[in-house]
Amino acid sequence: MYELLFWQYQEGIYLNHHLVYEALVEQEEVEGLEILPVQVILNRIKSVFSNWEKVDENSWKNTKGKGAFQVISTPQSIKIDCYGTEGKTMNLLVDTLEEFKCPLYDPQVPVRYDEMNE
Repeated sequence: MYELLFWQYQEGIYLNHHLVYEALVEQEEVEGLEILPVQVILNRIKSVFSNWEKVDENSWKNTKGKGAFQVISTPQSIKIDCYGTEGKTMNLLVDTLEEFKCPLYDPQVPVRYDEMNE
C-alpha cells in the first residue's frame, strides 16, 4: 500500500507536516487547517475515475489494468490508500486534489509538495 494525504492550511499557518499527518491519520482535528468540501472532492474523484469500477462508496478498482484505491476522509483531510496503483494514476489523484488547493503530503518520503518546498 502507498499512502497519499492531502490537506489545506489556513492563511498564514504552516505546521510540522509529519505531526499534522499523524493527527489526521488518527482522525483528530488539527487547529490551523481548513475544513474541506469533502463531498465535492469525492464527487470529483468519482468523475475523474468514472471508467473504474466503484467497489463501494469510497473505493475504486481498475478493471482494465493494475491498481485500486480507497479514499478515507475527515472534515480536514483526504487520505488515499493505493494498492498496486501505477504512478500515472497516483499523479492523476494528486492533480485532482490540487484543483482544491490541497497539495500532496507523501508520508513515505516524508515530503509535502507545496509552494514552501518548491
